[in-house]
Amino acid sequence: MTEYAIFLRGVNVGGIILKMADLRAAVETLNVSRVTTLLASGNVTCTTDLAADELKESVERLLRVTFGYDAWVVIIEAGRLRELVEACPFPADDPANHTYLTLSSDAAALADLVEASAGLEPGLTVLGPEAATWWAPRGGTLESPLSKLTAKPRFKNSTTTRNLRTLQKVLAAFNA
Repeated sequence: MTEYAIFLRGVNVGGIILKMADLRAAVETLNVSRVTTLLASGNVTCTTDLAADELKESVERLLRVTFGYDAWVVIIEAGRLRELVEACPFPADDPANHTYLTLSSDAAALADLVEASAGLEPGLTVLGPEAATWWAPRGGTLESPLSKLTAKPRFKNSTTTRNLRTLQKVLAAFNA
């Protein structure tokens, strides 16, 4: 059995509203156990015998059928998520800035994102083929060049961004 974090893209923004209790109940119908949802932004933890790509396909199909939207998710194994969070060079709690990790289900898409961000300040710091980190001034995240770049349609089906503090909460859920 492998522990996975499932990160939904675009949930509870832009008219796609999911109650986390409904999301948990839906995911529990899959071949998974120990399902937990965290916060209202589409963060799920579970344990399963499925491979990550099988879980991704199952969850996306489930969300499309159950909730009726064009769902995309990023799946990361718990141990790998811990490594990515620990590798982040920016602090989780900074009075001036928020730290983010952009997670990807497609290494080529993440590489394209990194290339497209060349010259932006602050820039992306690559943590691995599935993640890059960046920061934005508190109160200015949505206006930051990287936030605008990661929101572009070409990255919609393969990336999602989370605050570092959120990812720490996801990791804590595995230990609960």
